[in-house]
Amino acid sequence: MLEILHLVTLLLLVALGFYVFVADPRSRAHQTFAAFIAFFAVWTTKDLVFWNFFLNDSAVGFWAATSFVTALLMQFALVVFAWVFPENDRTPRKKAAVLFAPGIVLIPAALLGLLWSSTAYNSGDLRIEFTPLAYAFVIYVYVIFVYGSLVLFRKYRSHRGTQAGQQIGAIIWGLIITGVLKTLANIVLPFFGRFELLPFSSTLVVPGVLIFAYAILNFKLFSLGSALNQFRLFPVGYKVALSIATVAVGSFLLFQIPIVWWSFHNGMDAEGWRRYLVFSILSAVLPNLLLVLLVLRTISRPLRRLTVAAVSVADGAYGTEVDMRKTNDEIGLLAASFNEMSRKMADDIAELKRLNEQLIRTEKLAAIGTLSAGVAHEVNNPLASISSIVQLMQKDSENSPESAERLKLIADQIERIKRVTGEMTNLARQRPSAHTTVDANDIIKRSLKLVKFDAAFNTIEVREIISFEPIRIKCDEDQMHQVFLNLLLNAKDAMPDGGSLTVTSVMSEDAAIFEISDTGIGIAESHLGQVFDPFFTTKPAGKGTGLGLAVCDSIITAHGGSISISNNHPKGTIVRIKLPLAD
Repeated sequence: MLEILHLVTLLLLVALGFYVFVADPRSRAHQTFAAFIAFFAVWTTKDLVFWNFFLNDSAVGFWAATSFVTALLMQFALVVFAWVFPENDRTPRKKAAVLFAPGIVLIPAALLGLLWSSTAYNSGDLRIEFTPLAYAFVIYVYVIFVYGSLVLFRKYRSHRGTQAGQQIGAIIWGLIITGVLKTLANIVLPFFGRFELLPFSSTLVVPGVLIFAYAILNFKLFSLGSALNQFRLFPVGYKVALSIATVAVGSFLLFQIPIVWWSFHNGMDAEGWRRYLVFSILSAVLPNLLLVLLVLRTISRPLRRLTVAAVSVADGAYGTEVDMRKTNDEIGLLAASFNEMSRKMADDIAELKRLNEQLIRTEKLAAIGTLSAGVAHEVNNPLASISSIVQLMQKDSENSPESAERLKLIADQIERIKRVTGEMTNLARQRPSAHTTVDANDIIKRSLKLVKFDAAFNTIEVREIISFEPIRIKCDEDQMHQVFLNLLLNAKDAMPDGGSLTVTSVMSEDAAIFEISDTGIGIAESHLGQVFDPFFTTKPAGKGTGLGLAVCDSIITAHGGSISISNNHPKGTIVRIKLPLAD
């Protein structure tokens, strides 16, 4: 029964120490607690071996030496914890060197058996004749214990009323419980010749250790929220440890117990040992292969996929994602974060390209606009004189029919030149900063009403999907009217044999969105990136200047909006305008 209690205590300590350490491996407090648990596990193992298997005179000295050394190491861990918790400070090395210096003498003395003159065990009566050095050792252990407790008490007073203060207070209570029980079992009762609690001294510390761990983890050790959180993010360390433990226990139950029974059921002779050694080696191969497979599946393969994806992104394949099963550990979180980062990187780079193209287009418009203003000014002056002379010549009644036809041709070409210079002037004109708040639906309706006077619209089916609610934008009304007129006329030119024209206006949370779609000849995919460039046109010679869309883009950009063109499948074009709503 005692060995079962010791085994349960040992397993509980290992699980608790591992749980606390993996919860925050970089925390010095968690590291120190793990060290304390490791020393305490040594203490429990010592009790398990001695009190259950080697209860004789020859083992008493080993048990006593291990008890002294382990008790001192646990107090060292306690003091280091008191120094670093809850601030996660570094250990003061000079202070630690001075405080722990006596251990350099006392620990070797305990291991060499200098703390007692004789040891004996007879029928439950444990006898150890201690030397004065042993009492000095015990006093030093308690000095270290009291010092660590005082450091924690001072921190408790400075953090009183806070979460950290509550944690330190709980830890102090755990120390008090542990100190009282250990003193009672290991010193007080044995001093009076009572050894009943001595075999159980390791189990008596468990309540204090649980309080200790509970406080370190912000009182979340056994809470439902903590359990769900650990289930949500199950660390790789836990998975590897669980895999190893499962394989070890499973292989022991499935292979070792049957092999031992089969090998030694006729006695522990040479043949039995031969069977046991051979089949134990064989039975170890399968569990170890399974363990390697589990580790590779848990760690190696996901990391390899992450590495391949990271190399692809480094080579310029932005947006590459890791194709792997979702897991609730660090690798799963890393993969999800990597995929999100890769997607955002691809989106950001695409946005940067778009902004760069827009910046280049804006610079082109600025340069061409300046040039256009000068050209238009130099052309308009002599053009006006020529136009006046032609008009005078047309009024001459003596003109022959051939001369009148030529003069009309000249006048038409002059009007064409005026249209070009007018568009060049619009491109170069500075946009006024004072805008008024208008209903964009009214501008669209007036534009549609005006273009319908063009006879070419008689063969076009016009559909209006206009928002019932007013869409209020802040704009230059004349310029916005010019934009919609230009786009509607472009749609008409794209459908010389008739078709369908759809005008849509909708309002989102922060923007007004307008679409003008036609079923005309469309635009080649290779030309979509050039349609807003000045002087670029797909119309036949003499039908367009290539400045209309450049002017529209300039106006929309000046209003803080955006304009884009895409193909309308199966045929035609869609122009999409997005403008900010008025405040």
